[in-house]
Amino acid sequence: MRDCPSFSRRALIQGLGAGAALAAAPAWARGHSVNARSHGAIRAGFDEVSGATIALAVAAGERRVEGRVGHGIAVNGSVPGPLIRLREGQTVQLDVTNHLDEDTSIHWHGLLLPFQMDGVPGVSFPGIKPHQQFRYEFPVRQSGTYWYHSHSGLQEQSGHYGPLIIDPAGPDPISADRDYILLLSEFTPLHPHFIMNRLRTGEGYFNHQLPSWSDAYPLSGKARRDWAQMRMLPTDIADVGAPAYTYLANGRGPNEGLEYLFQPGERIRLRIINGSAMTFFNVRIPGVTLTVVAADGQMVQPVDVDELQIATAETYDVLITPGAENAYAIVAEAMNRSGMALAMLARQPGARAAVPPLRPAPLLGMADMGMNHGDSAQPGMDHGHAMGKMPMRDTALLPPDVKISPGLDMVSMAPVDKMDDPGLGLRDVDHRVLTYRMLRARTPNPDTRPPTRLLELHLTGNMKRYMWSFDGQMFSAVSDVPIRFGWMERVRIKLVNNTMMAHPIHLHGMFFELVNGQSPADQPRKNVVVVQPGASATFDLTANEPGDWAFHCHLLYHMHGGMMQIVTVAGPGVAA
Repeated sequence: MRDCPSFSRRALIQGLGAGAALAAAPAWARGHSVNARSHGAIRAGFDEVSGATIALAVAAGERRVEGRVGHGIAVNGSVPGPLIRLREGQTVQLDVTNHLDEDTSIHWHGLLLPFQMDGVPGVSFPGIKPHQQFRYEFPVRQSGTYWYHSHSGLQEQSGHYGPLIIDPAGPDPISADRDYILLLSEFTPLHPHFIMNRLRTGEGYFNHQLPSWSDAYPLSGKARRDWAQMRMLPTDIADVGAPAYTYLANGRGPNEGLEYLFQPGERIRLRIINGSAMTFFNVRIPGVTLTVVAADGQMVQPVDVDELQIATAETYDVLITPGAENAYAIVAEAMNRSGMALAMLARQPGARAAVPPLRPAPLLGMADMGMNHGDSAQPGMDHGHAMGKMPMRDTALLPPDVKISPGLDMVSMAPVDKMDDPGLGLRDVDHRVLTYRMLRARTPNPDTRPPTRLLELHLTGNMKRYMWSFDGQMFSAVSDVPIRFGWMERVRIKLVNNTMMAHPIHLHGMFFELVNGQSPADQPRKNVVVVQPGASATFDLTANEPGDWAFHCHLLYHMHGGMMQIVTVAGPGVAA
């Protein structure tokens, strides 16, 4: 393509042998159950790697999805990479060999481990140099659904990710007849560094490829002028979407026939992992109830919904019991409604259900700007008069520790907690939708001490310059000034989103408890929390994992653009 950097054929296929294309999809990615007692389980080779010592190889190759070709980075020859299967209580060694001509790494997302094994170059280890090997070694201290991915450059976008399942030491309290993985992601023929460059030189570049919002929504001329004055579009809810992206289910495009077999009345565990670089997905199976039983690998009290929004890096385990239809569609619609990932539940191979059309794209409203929270802010309303009176850049509303800088472009006037927000595009649907407020821990939290201090952090950004930060400061300015916690300190952290985009904020190495209206013992444990536009989110943390940990927005280009910090937890007996 004209706009992409050039790559030699030798560089593309390096480490993969004579063939230019990546290897065939692993068995789990083709819809096989990962339950050894179920039909179609394959438990060896590239399909699944397990044991005390696991060998992984990272290399580059050519990816093809629905006729489009792009640069790929594979683990053990495939995108997504192999299923890594561990057991709680074992000690594992993972030998990672880098066949690339650039540094790489693997971060074990959501795992409790020594910080030196966390896999973040420049924070917890130096990275894996080209054509070198690194051994990760750690005890497995938990169970559940997790995933792994690169933390080097922008390699996640090119396919460097895969699922990770940890079986409990004893019987699994979540039993099912079949156990499937649904790993959502994107494919693009564009090189990720080209995408980052385009976002920095014109953040609306990919939004302008979509149909004109002004034709689709009848806002007044003044409303349009006010949006222009704010230097953004009301459709600017995802920095990149289709047609730049093709949305994937287990590495397959919506027309590539991913299916999961079932028999009516079977109890199926569907492990949903959002391994995308930038996409929030709205997931539903028309005609089938989703019973959410785990979030970010941690069990929750079962809650029945018809749809859920899953942010980049989150995982949800759901139980489903399909009925007597021949097939049911698993629809994962991008939040900006530019496309969908698709799979089928099928009673026999080839059975297909009707696929619902894409729903109308949502628009940002006043509540997404941290103002007029009592207003439903329908797209057709004329917000021009109200917007004109609202000081979207009144920095006097910020606390003194937020740095006023070119990287801070908007200020939320009245950020409120939105644990009951199902996510953009799902607020007005006529069926049950998951919210954080509905989540409740399945087992009591071990530490229910009240927090001894409150730490407030502001999520800040400048869309025009594509600069992202905490408290107005990009990571490059604060990389040597960590957020410090004392050993076993109990802290309440309030995240205030001063931007008009939702941010999935991820803390490495520890779980926190969402302050979502449940009792301290029942607050759900997660490692990713979505902070809605113009809103706040709060969690409680016990600083019980010593070392240096990354803390960042998991939207890949936001993290790369500066929305990252380091959290340092002192060792035992040491105060902050």
